[in-house]
Amino acid sequence: MAQFMPLADAIATHVHDGDTLAMEGFTHLIPHAAGHELIRQQKQELTVMRMTPDIIYDQLIGMGLVRKLVFSWGGNPGVGSLHRFRDAVEKEWPRALELEEHSHAGMACAYQAGASGLPFAVLRGYAGTDMPHYNPNIKRISCPFTGEQLAAVPAHRPDVAVIHAQKADRAGNVLITGIQGVQKEVVLGAKRAIVTVEEKVDDLGAGFNAIVLPHWVIAAVCVVPFGAHPSYAQGYYKRDNAFYTEWDDISRTRESFLAWIADYITGTRDHAGFMAKFNAAHSDKERSNG
Repeated sequence: MAQFMPLADAIATHVHDGDTLAMEGFTHLIPHAAGHELIRQQKQELTVMRMTPDIIYDQLIGMGLVRKLVFSWGGNPGVGSLHRFRDAVEKEWPRALELEEHSHAGMACAYQAGASGLPFAVLRGYAGTDMPHYNPNIKRISCPFTGEQLAAVPAHRPDVAVIHAQKADRAGNVLITGIQGVQKEVVLGAKRAIVTVEEKVDDLGAGFNAIVLPHWVIAAVCVVPFGAHPSYAQGYYKRDNAFYTEWDDISRTRESFLAWIADYITGTRDHAGFMAKFNAAHSDKERSNG
């Protein structure tokens, strides 16, 4: 049952060293504030899942919190490589990083299987690729009805799902609108779910095709305005495209990366403090509040 609590308390209570986390959000609603709090609390030995690990995972990896990454694509969208991710893979800095790579379809099907309580997912995929050679969790099975050869991957059942959404009502039911990724599936398949939201409301006002996550599948709801920044939250603020470009320079060297983290993340108490410092350093207000 959902409990409203500060984000710091939710991370301290529900995320443990060695946990498997899935932090999802597609194009918008990426839970950056929650990722920053993981860094402040220095959660260790994490296995992290994400269909498209981008800036927030670059930060977690660069701070040495991640033991293993389960993913299907990684990069700074629209810009280029993730330099901290590359440094971990190529030079094992700040530590070696274990990889489990899938296709987008394989990841989505694995999340769906987890949400459905199934042990594995079946899909037509990976044919003609060498990915099964590098990922032993991709198997070939025969359809019991037709004999067709199909791919199978284990269900994704993370210890903790972390997502961002637009609204929660006072009972803890959560509304997601706009582009939909696998947020619903990851929450339903996880043991515990933390949801950051832009605001708490009396009535969700859920429209056609909106996703409503019921309060009984959520452990913690945290009201964190701008909790998806620098990604966007439809109806609230725009994507900070300029920062995605800036991140390429910030993260390019270990020294500039660590300096930024010390200044903006570990040097701030919470996400409100981060946003205040960020906005003070960036005079164009349209970057953060649309």
